Amino acid sequence: MDISVLGGLAVRENGVSITPTAPKPRQLLALLALHADQVVYVSSLTEELWGATPPRSARATLQTYVLQLREMITGALAHDGPDAPPRTAKDVLVTVPGGYLLSTSGGSSDVREFERLAGLGHRAMDAGDLSGAARQLREALALWNGAALADVQAGARLSMETRRLEETRLCALDQRIEADLRLGRHRELLGELSVLVSLHHTHETLHGQFMLALHRSGRRTEALEVYQHLRRALVSELGLEPSVGLRRLQRSILMTTPELAQEAPAFATHGGDGVARVG
Repeated sequence: MDISVLGGLAVRENGVSITPTAPKPRQLLALLALHADQVVYVSSLTEELWGATPPRSARATLQTYVLQLREMITGALAHDGPDAPPRTAKDVLVTVPGGYLLSTSGGSSDVREFERLAGLGHRAMDAGDLSGAARQLREALALWNGAALADVQAGARLSMETRRLEETRLCALDQRIEADLRLGRHRELLGELSVLVSLHHTHETLHGQFMLALHRSGRRTEALEVYQHLRRALVSELGLEPSVGLRRLQRSILMTTPELAQEAPAFATHGGDGVARVG
């Protein structure tokens, strides 16, 4: 089974799509696919589909959706090779005590591959292997084709999972850009960072990286303008001033100090909820 969630939802068995179009079965499959090869309990599935107040028919309706998925799986299993061991849909979408498990039988999952590559990139960064870190993190980020599960109606569980995935994506992106900055690729980053700060207009790490890239490219005035734009956004939207690290960076640019030619510093970043955190 091949699973893609980093963008639209796509689940294939033997190359045949088993992704339903109806919203609720699609939502059910999305949660199972995110936790492929793990048990997802009925309570979690019920909460995802109906929230905190499920109808009395929730258990029976959930079983109906499972049957619909298994019908699609049965059609895909007809394409098993002649030498393949016999399987049924219940071997793929498995009933276990208290829940269900979607078995990939060793197939691919883009989110698992992203987490593997991103982990390699973070470890390379910690080891000082900047080229390796940039390469691994770039490969990890290339697996994304849009927002995770962009075409799936999300309940509480999927919303939580997609927020977590977006946070891990931004963390990988931050580190990849930091690695590129340390490798002296500041001019190559300008276009990408210009887009990113417009998309994440209160993300301090990205703004700090953009300021560094502009300053190192001889565009000091524009770097200071980026700081002012960010400060206005933080004050008006979150009631916060820029972090100490970013203010220090602004002063360094104003004084054109030589340490800017060295490795990029880390910045404390304010999340969309107004909580300061390290980027």
